[in-house]
Amino acid sequence: MSIKSQKDFFSGVVFMAVGGAFAWGATNYTVGNSARMGPGYFPLMLGVLLALIGAVVAFKALVIETEDGDKIGKWIWRPVGYIVAANLAFGVLLGGLPSIHLPAMGMVIAIIALTLISAKAGTEFILKEILILSALLVVGSYVTFILLLKLQIPVWPTFITG
Repeated sequence: MSIKSQKDFFSGVVFMAVGGAFAWGATNYTVGNSARMGPGYFPLMLGVLLALIGAVVAFKALVIETEDGDKIGKWIWRPVGYIVAANLAFGVLLGGLPSIHLPAMGMVIAIIALTLISAKAGTEFILKEILILSALLVVGSYVTFILLLKLQIPVWPTFITG
């Protein structure tokens, strides 16, 4: 059996790997059952569903013929690097790094940094638009997580709020 669409096949394989990893990781928590769900139930079901979708996509890539075979192009590492760096910066700025005495900078600064760094992954970088997007994300996150869900997330840097 030959691969008819490389893009679909490898996308399916990645879906199966990520779904399998989530499902396997969820088994470290109490799963429970449908009537009494534990903390591992949702990630387990989501991981299994993602793996099944990946299996269907990969199977279709082996069975359904495409015109040009949907070859995989070369990887563009610059956007991948910026997106990974943006997520790492968000995590570090939100919670801080006690091992190097970096205090938590809070949600506002973390979201602004996330938006600025991830915007560099695209082909255009229009600072005004990115700052507007940052402001909207900060307000939306504040309303959602702090006001509505009442989560205890630091909003401002710890050296300002104490």
